[in-house]
Amino acid sequence: MLDLWYTENWSKNTKFSIKIKEQLHSEQSEFQKIDFFISEEYGRFFTLDGLVMVTEKDEFIYHEMITHVPMATNPNIKKVLVIGGGDGGTVRELTRYNHIEKIDMVEIDERVVKLSQKYLPFTADKLTDSRVTLFFQDGLKFVDECLDESYDLILVDSTDPISVGEGLFTTEFYQNCFRILSKDGILVNQHESPYFEHFAKEMKKAHDKLKNIFPIAKVYQFHQPTYASGHWLFGFASKKLDPITDQKKEIWESFNLKTKYYNSDIHCGAFALPNYVKEKLEK
Repeated sequence: MLDLWYTENWSKNTKFSIKIKEQLHSEQSEFQKIDFFISEEYGRFFTLDGLVMVTEKDEFIYHEMITHVPMATNPNIKKVLVIGGGDGGTVRELTRYNHIEKIDMVEIDERVVKLSQKYLPFTADKLTDSRVTLFFQDGLKFVDECLDESYDLILVDSTDPISVGEGLFTTEFYQNCFRILSKDGILVNQHESPYFEHFAKEMKKAHDKLKNIFPIAKVYQFHQPTYASGHWLFGFASKKLDPITDQKKEIWESFNLKTKYYNSDIHCGAFALPNYVKEKLEK
């Protein structure tokens, strides 16, 4: 019997491996290498260019934390733009809010969406919701050509700042996001990890850019076991709402959403960063 393992390099000296039962699909799209697997420990999972994007076992953590933190800060959000997020998990969480009227998702690689709908129904099953419009194009170009003040929330659910994800970490991109957000607008972006040095550099660069553009720019953390080090971050940037002082705990709880990771205590606690992370962000 073959002993098959998927292995990802977290650093030059650290590797993370998952024993796989079966490889479901593999292809090189116009943009990246896409693979889908089944494993005993993590269920179904998929990778882009050899990096884990989603696993069946822990995807809820990432998708709840990117979505519910801004929604609990401003429960009146009606129009949302998702950049990336081809697996559909972020859109799935957004569709749980009945009062959201419009969800535009911009994904550069249509193959990621089509294959996720086939192999990852647990994340992609809400991409057909009537409020969702899919755009298969570059997110950088989309926000550049977008009309003013079109969205209340922008969620940048991107890969790391290499290859197709690179443009989503630029000053130009963040400036355009600021321009197309409403007066109470919030942006949340995938903010890398503070632990390994090459990720920490990107974390610092992204935070500095947001700080220079948005009046409020903070960082919050979550525990994602299958991402490098398990310690991962989101950036929270806003025109005027503070995620701590403006948290609408009672309103959010009145929605009665059943979550597995996010709750009102986690909302506040996630912004309490370890000293080594604060020092890296501030130096």
